Amino acid sequence: MSRPLSDQERRKQISIRGIVGAENVAELKRGFNRHLHFTLVKDRNVATPRDYYFALAHTVRDHLVGRWIRTQQYYYEKDPKRIYYLSLEFYMGRTLQNTMINLGLQNACDEAIYQLGLDMEELEEIEEDAGLGNGGLGRLAACFLDSMATLGLAAYGYGIRYEYGIFNQKIRDGWQVEEADDWLRHGNPWEKARPEYMLPVHFYGRVEHTAAGVKWIDTQVVLALPYDTPVPGYMNNTVNTMRLWSARAPNDFNLQDFNVGDYIQAVLDRNLAENISRVLYPNDNFFEGKELRLKQEYFVVAATLQDIIRRFKASKFGSTDSVRTVFDSFPDQVAIQLNDTHPAMAIPELMRIFVDIEKLPWNKAWDITKRTFAYTNHTVLPEALERWPVDLVEKLLPRHLQIIYEINQRHLDHIASLFPNDVDRLRRMSLIEEGGTKRINMAHLCIVGSHAVNGVAKIHSEIVKTQVFEDFAALEPEKFQNKTNGITPRRWLLLCNPGLAELIAEKIGEDYVRDLSQLTKLHEFVDDDLFIREVAKVKQENKVKFALYLEKEYKVKINPSSMFDVHVKRIHEYKRQLMNCLHIVTMYNRIRRDPAKLFVPRTVIIGGKAAPGYHMAKMIIKLINAVAQVVNNDPAVGSKLKVIFLENYRVSLAEKVIPATDLSEQISTAGTEASGTGNMKFMLNGALTIGTMDGANVEMAEEAGEENLFIFGMRVEDVTELDRKGYDAQEYYNHLPELKQAIDQIKSGFFSPEEPDLFRDVVNMLFHHDRFKVFADYEAYVKCQEKVSELYLNSKAWTKMVIRNIAAAGKFSSDRTIKEYARDIWHVEPSDLKIPPPNEPRDAAEDKTLNGTAA
Repeated sequence: MSRPLSDQERRKQISIRGIVGAENVAELKRGFNRHLHFTLVKDRNVATPRDYYFALAHTVRDHLVGRWIRTQQYYYEKDPKRIYYLSLEFYMGRTLQNTMINLGLQNACDEAIYQLGLDMEELEEIEEDAGLGNGGLGRLAACFLDSMATLGLAAYGYGIRYEYGIFNQKIRDGWQVEEADDWLRHGNPWEKARPEYMLPVHFYGRVEHTAAGVKWIDTQVVLALPYDTPVPGYMNNTVNTMRLWSARAPNDFNLQDFNVGDYIQAVLDRNLAENISRVLYPNDNFFEGKELRLKQEYFVVAATLQDIIRRFKASKFGSTDSVRTVFDSFPDQVAIQLNDTHPAMAIPELMRIFVDIEKLPWNKAWDITKRTFAYTNHTVLPEALERWPVDLVEKLLPRHLQIIYEINQRHLDHIASLFPNDVDRLRRMSLIEEGGTKRINMAHLCIVGSHAVNGVAKIHSEIVKTQVFEDFAALEPEKFQNKTNGITPRRWLLLCNPGLAELIAEKIGEDYVRDLSQLTKLHEFVDDDLFIREVAKVKQENKVKFALYLEKEYKVKINPSSMFDVHVKRIHEYKRQLMNCLHIVTMYNRIRRDPAKLFVPRTVIIGGKAAPGYHMAKMIIKLINAVAQVVNNDPAVGSKLKVIFLENYRVSLAEKVIPATDLSEQISTAGTEASGTGNMKFMLNGALTIGTMDGANVEMAEEAGEENLFIFGMRVEDVTELDRKGYDAQEYYNHLPELKQAIDQIKSGFFSPEEPDLFRDVVNMLFHHDRFKVFADYEAYVKCQEKVSELYLNSKAWTKMVIRNIAAAGKFSSDRTIKEYARDIWHVEPSDLKIPPPNEPRDAAEDKTLNGTAA
């Protein structure tokens, strides 16, 4: 049970967590009791902790609705340019605490819940994560929604309301086992179904060319039912909307023609249509060309574009013009951002609407389409690029295939006019890949159909321009941009690390929450002994708290003064969890070789999910757990070294582990991690980074000074050079005795005595087809880790380096990222106008034009 704050503590808690007014607290208690009674139909005698969570959630939601309605009303009146963020993933995590923080209600709610004799933390733990994403791409979308609302942009997130999100990971006997994530089982208090905006989506059928134009007929219809979730900005009364579509069968589904006889079967078959929004595909950085996935991609795109056009036509701007010019202003009123190629079918779909339905001439439709769309590339791994078989698209979306062919024909005609007789260039740049099964290259479609293409970190955007899409960049260099990713400081500092957030606010004030660049002011305190001690104290408290959590969950005794060395992200060969594993084995061998020698104690924590079909990733999890089993039970090791595999890593677990971390592992092979965002979360929360010059690590080193990160290993040029001369793993094995010992132990069954050749696939991969060159960076990695341990012994020097990192983390706010998208791609200006709260008259808002783009 959380105790009440003393007056002194309450004074310390500045308003970044909200003011506690007696009326405020009384009102929240009234709301809580009202919902317990009328919404949940319970009294305190029979209510469960879950009832209390729902009562609180509904009470907090009550404070959103007035602001939500008023924000949407304001957009309707001012008619600003709308930003549409299209994504197959939104990895939102929990909503309750984030909402309380952004509304400035956290302290008042804490007090109200305390007065009601309940424990706020226990209630918060009851909420299910909204796990509608795999990792970085989906979590980025969630951070972006927070920033767009905080910056007052008229923005909408559009995606799919998956009934089952990313699977829950159980570890059984060291192996990953997947369980369905039935996150909606108890209901979702944050969403509102909007059946009045239900829309039809068509599949299959055939194309007919008539005198009146092209018709797509004999289609199967699935209905898209929208569910709206409020997205509150930070303390600005703006509440935007995330609209997620759910698939519903029409009521006449399978009852139309021949099926008259079997009514029961026809009703049961409704599931087939509704399966479209059943489950999130659990692949990260991997393309699986399944028909259901293509259906999902088109489903979200078709429903969303109808919605966008409905809103455009209903706006004052859209309805004034005559039919001929009605869409001329479309790109001035609408910006659509494609989060990777997953929603790429939006490009041919918008063309279909303009040409077939609205009867625009092709050239005009294409000009409007290009000016509307922008595409964000998230990966350079070839196995992740979407390449849909032409046969599948022809069956599912026959008209869209025709439109893609037409786009491609005109595109190639243009290339041929610029480069006559360069057939190889035409082949490379075509949207259609010949040879074997014909495929559509969705990235090429996105580049050709967008006015802006961006990578997500400087190094990644360079690789995109000079390697992956070099032909396109040579043609239109101005189209290619960089937008380095960021994270929202609301969830990733205020919410997860209140101790550090308060400490920073005491030193530099509260404004940094909205303007993270102000963290540079902390440089003044890097030599302040009191501040150094306070920063170290906050970290230690976070570690003790997390150690207690680990002991409760894993029944292992953790030494909270040991270095917490954390590697959490999806399990993938390119992220090189195997290299970390080899370092663990190396440390273990060193302790056993010389038990008396000084060893800086470590708790190595590795967590993350493997795609269910990714055999090697699952073997890596098993290997980590097998190594942990041996290390954690060897009395010679004692409390010097502990290894923990963190089960079911997810947003809500990241919020616990990140603030407790000393060392952040960001060790992908240079040139493979597009950006990374976990790296930024660790930096902001006072961890030091060991990492390669990859993704945003490069810019982190640039901001903080390379001497304040532990950078090691090959650079992109070194990797290229090694590829040129040929990577020979055997060579490293022969010349590095500690590497040889570790590999021999894994190979011989030292970590799997009951099944000696359990890891032969892993070892075989490392020697013969390791695309990510683990052995090549092993020596540099181990040496760099020795420097980490050495610095950790000097607590003061370590903490000073931590402070320099926090002070340099300001660039990595998603607020900065979104300002860059807004100015360079969407052509809107962020607004710091505060919409008046629901309890003030509406004309309290200055009569200003939002974003400077209203009619």
